[in-house]
Amino acid sequence: MSTMPDAQGTAELPLARAGVDRAAQHRLDEPWLAAAWSHPSTRVLPISGGEAFVVDTPTGSELVLLPSFEAPQDGDRYFLGIDEDGTSYFAVAGATLPGRLDGDARPAGLREVGGNLCDRDAGLLVHAVALEHWHRLHSFCSRCGHPTEKAGAGHLRRCTSCAAEHYPRTDPAVIMLITDEQDRCLLGRQALWPEGRWSTLAGFVEPGESLEQAVVREVFEEAGVRVGEVGYVASQPWPFPASLMLGFVGRVAPGGAGITVDGEELAEARWFSREDLRAGWESGEIVPPTGISIARHLMERWYGAGLPTTARW
Repeated sequence: MSTMPDAQGTAELPLARAGVDRAAQHRLDEPWLAAAWSHPSTRVLPISGGEAFVVDTPTGSELVLLPSFEAPQDGDRYFLGIDEDGTSYFAVAGATLPGRLDGDARPAGLREVGGNLCDRDAGLLVHAVALEHWHRLHSFCSRCGHPTEKAGAGHLRRCTSCAAEHYPRTDPAVIMLITDEQDRCLLGRQALWPEGRWSTLAGFVEPGESLEQAVVREVFEEAGVRVGEVGYVASQPWPFPASLMLGFVGRVAPGGAGITVDGEELAEARWFSREDLRAGWESGEIVPPTGISIARHLMERWYGAGLPTTARW
């Protein structure tokens, strides 16, 4: 299997941006964390259920960040990092968001505003949402079954009985745009998706499997198409709930373009030319993926200029 020479990332993906140094060296330094929390310049992001308060502006959306003395004092506290000006950032995850804030603040999640945030805010919210979900589902030790407690400024849980340490999990998943000899792209439809929704194929990496092997296996399992060359493009976190999406492009192996869907993961798969997609977009029969997805990035990279802007699903 060869690597495609043109398989390089282009524009940065919306959820792969950051403007804060995570400063992991401070996570076990409790005196330093206490001093950072108490500093007047520190800013705190309250989150609950994957949502935070945002304010909409003419150019996008901004997170509502509070001084630590105004932030919730209960709930799980996570250290998120330090910016180039020395400002420290924390998140506090609670059962609910704080009471109504002044002004135009409203609760929102990454799917809605992830692409509208600045680099700093996008990175903070992705980090906080991923940690919140992991802590919510890992209250007990997988080794002995006893309760665990938060440590490492939110980046570790430690068993209260056997002292085993557990770290946030990330599930690698490949997502790929496959083309044939006519430079048509392969797109699929899941049965539960709204009518007209088509996207690139994707799947989780299995134990003991390379990323390239996962691309080849998933495309064959879902669509019956045999992939030859594979090339890496870019990656971005996808905390819904704990994935890292690894984007690839690939070309069909000679004679391997025949489609046979499995009927379970995919209800339908088709080869699309640029003209096919353009006609579908203009008629409303085809809706491209949303802007924050890596599927959108892969399709824009293949299609070139002109991929239409669409509303959220």
